[in-house]
Amino acid sequence: MTAAVYAARKKMNALLITKEFGGQPMWTMEIENYMGYQFITGPELMAKFEEQVQRFATPIKYEEIVQLRRNDDGSFTLASDEGNEYQAKSVIIASGKRPRRLEVPGEEEFTGRGVSYCATCDGPLFAGKSVAVIGSGNSAVQAAIELGGVAERVYLVVRRRYRADAILMDKLRALDNVVELVGYVAKEIVGGQVVEKFIISQTEGNETKELAVQGVFIEIGLKPNSEFVESLVKLNGEREIAVDCTTGTGIPGLFAAGDVNNGPDKQIVIAAGDGAKAALMAYNYVLRHA
Repeated sequence: MTAAVYAARKKMNALLITKEFGGQPMWTMEIENYMGYQFITGPELMAKFEEQVQRFATPIKYEEIVQLRRNDDGSFTLASDEGNEYQAKSVIIASGKRPRRLEVPGEEEFTGRGVSYCATCDGPLFAGKSVAVIGSGNSAVQAAIELGGVAERVYLVVRRRYRADAILMDKLRALDNVVELVGYVAKEIVGGQVVEKFIISQTEGNETKELAVQGVFIEIGLKPNSEFVESLVKLNGEREIAVDCTTGTGIPGLFAAGDVNNGPDKQIVIAAGDGAKAALMAYNYVLRHA
């Protein structure tokens, strides 16, 4: 969205292609580190972003790009899941990331019936119930904190050790309905019509626990949405797009902004900055090759 605004302000002939607005911030209830707002929810902040995008005349296509290829003349062709093709002199990839799956029995079967990847979205459905959160980073701890405000009991399952910020750990440990289970991994999600049990086992040892829960929130990280360019650009070990300090991919006219690239940290303010930088670089590139 930031890239679209900067492209519009440069009067570029730009097209914004997206499945939906918002991305990962839509799953975040509390944002306290985006400049200008001491506190704002993710959906509220993204609504402001969208409002700013809509102020400009940039056309928007609600589609998903499934293939990006470079043509012999240096331009690009983008193919969408709707069967449409688009031509461009320059492309900014800002496709973000999606939740990583546990890949355990029952996960796929109970997705939407107790298994969730978004505490902000689905947490209110579990008011007064018992739930489990699995993960060790900021997103997992934040999910446990949010759920602690609505659920009767929250089990936080951590594989080895926490990787969360100290300020979030302080908030977590101020709650008396969160049970920390450090040193456990997921084995199976069990139920009938909905989730009834979450089976975990020790990472070092033979102990197995059956947690009587109605919800399992999976917060074990994210995967880049980079499959549609994997044959075109260089990816790192995490399948993020490798970029330089200008968001350039090494392919003239092709830039990658936000969480899909291999930037050092994943923050909204960094993603927005990447979008602005990529749009300015794309403008300079198109200007040179007009």
